[in-house]
Amino acid sequence: MDDLAGFLRTRRSRVDPSAVGIPTDSRRRVEGLRREEVAHLSGVSVDYYVRLEQGRATQPSEQVLDALARVLGLDETERGHLERLARQRRRRAKAPSGRVRPELLRVLGLVADAPALIMDHRLDVLAGNRLAGLLYGRSMPGLNTARHIFLEEAERGLYADWEACTLDVVGHLRLAAGKYPEDPRLASLIGELAMGSERFRRLWARADVRARAHGRKAYRHPLVGLLELHQENFALPDESGMELLVLSAAPGSPTEDGLRLLGALGGDGHPTRKDLPATNVS
Repeated sequence: MDDLAGFLRTRRSRVDPSAVGIPTDSRRRVEGLRREEVAHLSGVSVDYYVRLEQGRATQPSEQVLDALARVLGLDETERGHLERLARQRRRRAKAPSGRVRPELLRVLGLVADAPALIMDHRLDVLAGNRLAGLLYGRSMPGLNTARHIFLEEAERGLYADWEACTLDVVGHLRLAAGKYPEDPRLASLIGELAMGSERFRRLWARADVRARAHGRKAYRHPLVGLLELHQENFALPDESGMELLVLSAAPGSPTEDGLRLLGALGGDGHPTRKDLPATNVS
């Protein structure tokens, strides 16, 4: 699904030669750095670097990986991904089981005023609270957010920042593929997305990686309108590959009112009787 050679090629293609002291002119036909330039700047032989890109060199040292990361301008997430790819042949991480402990479900149920869900490395929603189900308009588990974003065109309008969401999804799946290269369900998902979405294919070819992090997450809900939420991700222990995601609203904001209204809706999109305000009859 993923390999060191492809990652190195895409990373060197994005480096501006002039930024690393290499003069350029109109005759240059290579996008980014040449392989021999990466080798020279990293302090390794050209032959060794070529073997790295061809997948024929195994177990590069930490010093070599550090030098490559520096020359290629890798951030912390990309540096970790590079090391996992370089170590793949020696150490294969087993895909987590995806079983959610009852205690976690109990914790999830305690989150009442914000959508909250538990998601695995494949972006499968393993559990979600009532408000999360109302936000996405479907029961949980059973939702895969990658399929939801890329393959279900009717649902695309839910994501106010759809293009940014697609970048996050592909970047996350790239990281997951590097960590669990022998996960058949993940490989199947990636193949399904590539077959069904041109945008996914184009983004996947870039080999960008992104760590899922906290930040703004905006939705355009068909019943309550724009919800500008803040997402916090809590990695669960025991190498489970799972995270607890909580989407909260700023106090006193229109989004807080929107979530309150959303929570008052029944399955048919109308407030339930118990949620209607009391009235006095004279």
